[in-house]
Parts: sequence; C-alpha cells; structure tokens
Amino acid sequence: MQKVRLRRAVHLRDWCRIWRLYFQAFPACERKPFAMILRMCRQGYADVWVIEQPRRFSGLAITMKADDLVLLDYFAVSPKVRGGGIGSMALRTLQRMYEGKRFFLEIESTFTDAEDLPERQRRKRFYLRNGMQELNVHADLFGVEMELLGYECSLTFAEYHQLYLTRVGSWAEGKVREISRL
Repeated sequence: MQKVRLRRAVHLRDWCRIWRLYFQAFPACERKPFAMILRMCRQGYADVWVIEQPRRFSGLAITMKADDLVLLDYFAVSPKVRGGGIGSMALRTLQRMYEGKRFFLEIESTFTDAEDLPERQRRKRFYLRNGMQELNVHADLFGVEMELLGYECSLTFAEYHQLYLTRVGSWAEGKVREISRL
C-alpha cells in the first residue's frame, strides 16, 4: 500500500480538485457555501487539506477551528481510490496533526429511519474502527440530524454550538439545535 500524505491546498489545481470532490461527495443540504470555506481558510479558522498518494489526488479534508476545538467538517476520499485504506491512513494522520486539540466530526444520524441507513451505519463503523468514539451529542444541523464522534475527547452541545456561532456567525443562528436522545 502506498503512503498517504496530507498537505495544505495551495495551488489552483488543488482547489479545483477539492471543489469538484466537495460537490460530488456531499449533498447540497450539508454543504456550506464554498466561498465561506475559502474565507474561513484565509482567516485561519479552517484548514483545507489535500489527501494524496505520490503524484495522485486522493481526497480532501476540511477542518473548522476555534480555541482547542477542531471539527473535521468535510472528509472525502476520491471514488477512484476508495477501499484501499486511504481514508483510514488520512484520518489517523489528522488525529496526530491535531493532537492536544479536541478533534471531532459529525455524521448523519444512525438513529433515524433513512433510505441510506446502511451507508450511514457503514460510515459510522469506519470512524469507530479508526479511533473515533460516540460523544452522545446529537444535533439538528441545518435540518439534517447529526451525531458527533470525537477522538479521545469530550464535548458538550454548548461548546459545539459556540464553534458554529463563532466561526460561521449569523448564518448558523437558529440552524444548529440540540436533539435529545434519551
């Protein structure tokens, strides 16, 4: 298996590949405006990573940061190279890169009936297999029910909500709500 590395997106070609995979991999209801991601990156509030094998674009990782919180906001492996361990290697690399920070992510809820429930469950198993743990925080994020998973950390809904208010601002106001799961 070839080594995977992450590097910051800097070249126009990087941004074009990331943009294309971003729109391919994530449904419209879960995508932030790409201009917002670019703005947060310029302000230092987000990191945009190219996942690559030697001379081959293999995926993207986009994080949103505030204080000691790092949200893996978007993570996708190119369909051409899925299933080869690239996602696991990239996720472990991200976990090491953000060591000392509370590193977490959102996944579509596996607690609701959904047409794509098997895919959601498979995605959750992938993250759990790669060191992420359930945080028992559930949110309605812009109308999509999400669960939060973290890497060796704890997190409250209030802290999660504050990250959105701090970094996304009024665009998130009233659109990030806690869901109680008892």
